[in-house]
Amino acid sequence: MRFITFIFALFIGFSFSLNAQNNGNKRDLIQFSGVLVSSDSLDQVSYASVIDKTTGKGTMSDYYGYFSFVTRPGDTILFNAFGYKTSSYIVPDSLNETRYSIIHVMTPDTLLLPEVDIYPWPSREDFARAFVEMDPYDDALRRAQKQLSGESLAFIASRVPTDGKLSYNWQTEQRLTQIYTQGQAPMNNLLNPAAWGRFIDSWKNGELQRE
Repeated sequence: MRFITFIFALFIGFSFSLNAQNNGNKRDLIQFSGVLVSSDSLDQVSYASVIDKTTGKGTMSDYYGYFSFVTRPGDTILFNAFGYKTSSYIVPDSLNETRYSIIHVMTPDTLLLPEVDIYPWPSREDFARAFVEMDPYDDALRRAQKQLSGESLAFIASRVPTDGKLSYNWQTEQRLTQIYTQGQAPMNNLLNPAAWGRFIDSWKNGELQRE
């Protein structure tokens, strides 16, 4: 009987000890939150990695630089983001609350690359040849006038295939012409006095001269 009582008391003490240990571990966990900002502009640092160096667990900051995850007092937190120096923060080990928040400032990591000069010519000889053969009177305005001339536009239009809209418009015009001249001979402007009158007026006014 005494042996059973001893075993029962030992079991009760072990249970209380285990519960106390579990409650102590739960009290050690805290919700660690914060906002990451840049030291030069105080803008948010988006999508930065926040890693607990002690446990290897962590999270990432969102678009607004906010982060939140579970950690323990005394752990070292590492902050890493592209374009910024890696920094760290030690969670205080004397916290009485289960939540803790900070505003962490990160320093930009500026990389200075050597200066590169870009030239439109691969060598000095090519530049000298282009300079000698340069036409100083062929400016941008004259090149634009040449490219927008009637001959250039007609040449380009002859090489551009028709799309569905142009084909539909042409077919519609042909159909309307057939309906307009249905039951009679098609119109011939060679025998149209009004067309001849417009042609003679344009000829007298100099509208048919080449520019």
